[in-house]
Amino acid sequence: MRSIWKGALTFGLVNVPVKVYSATEDHDVPLHQVHNADGGRIRYQRICEIDGEVVPYADIDRAYDDGEQTVVLTKDDLASLPSERSREIDVVEFVPSDQIDLLTLDKAYYLEPDSSSPKSYVLLRKTLEQTDRTAIVRFSLRQKTRLAALRVRGDVLVLQTLLWADEVRDAAFPALDESVRISAKELEMSASLVESFSSDFDPEAFTDEYQEELRTLIDAKLEKGDALDTTETFGEKTEKEGGEVIDLMEALRASVERSRAARGGGSKTSDGEASRGETEKSGSSKTGATKRRTKASASDEDAADKASAKKAPAQKSSPKKPAAKKGAKAS
Repeated sequence: MRSIWKGALTFGLVNVPVKVYSATEDHDVPLHQVHNADGGRIRYQRICEIDGEVVPYADIDRAYDDGEQTVVLTKDDLASLPSERSREIDVVEFVPSDQIDLLTLDKAYYLEPDSSSPKSYVLLRKTLEQTDRTAIVRFSLRQKTRLAALRVRGDVLVLQTLLWADEVRDAAFPALDESVRISAKELEMSASLVESFSSDFDPEAFTDEYQEELRTLIDAKLEKGDALDTTETFGEKTEKEGGEVIDLMEALRASVERSRAARGGGSKTSDGEASRGETEKSGSSKTGATKRRTKASASDEDAADKASAKKAPAQKSSPKKPAAKKGAKAS
């Protein structure tokens, strides 16, 4: 991993130098847009509305428009802000961990000790563990002031940015104001259904089915020369017809019985999941080819991040298709 920021955690007189790393990454298969007639790569250009010229990313500034006037903010203007120049992650308070609303959690970052001695880092980590508290911190990153929760994950301090209070919408739904009568029997049956599905959460037990199917489709198209219908890979899928649910108690009871029957048979995997397992197995031999193919293609969003470095060279979709034209990339 490459660090994206360096600074220091500060609380009281304690100073903890740290490096910041993004804790998560996108696993989606990178796709880009092409012309359906000839496979030519579609690219976006930054064009000035006044002179019609393509503008290099290095020559682009930001601006605020209030509807009547426009204020241009240069890179130097933004860099001069006091908050942007600060390299400190200030601890403002320690709060009970259960007071952090999960709805406000945003991007997560790992913090690595950035000093010859990690003693102050370990001290802060152990303090958070023993007090069962979460540190609320404030810092600036990428031209934005951030509020974040500092917590412990294993032996690592994790910084998880929080949404500001005014960024969380109110859930104002009139239907929730209506009076609804729930009988004791319905509540008991619902609790039984929850109990029948109870388990310990294992993230490794879940996979992104869409991305797996997408990789399988790409492998199949590569092997068959790009001339494969989707139904040849996955087969026809018939929609199951379901009757109208009239009685809540009957629906709950049926769900409980179905869950118990499935567990009694010793199988925790549905037919659909088994089918997906077979699909994954059939596609495993082609994984190497897919990785080589998908690694070579950058997504439009990824390309935008590199636009300031250089323009992308023309690419060919296949030996039989014409090369795409050069152009500046999107932001």
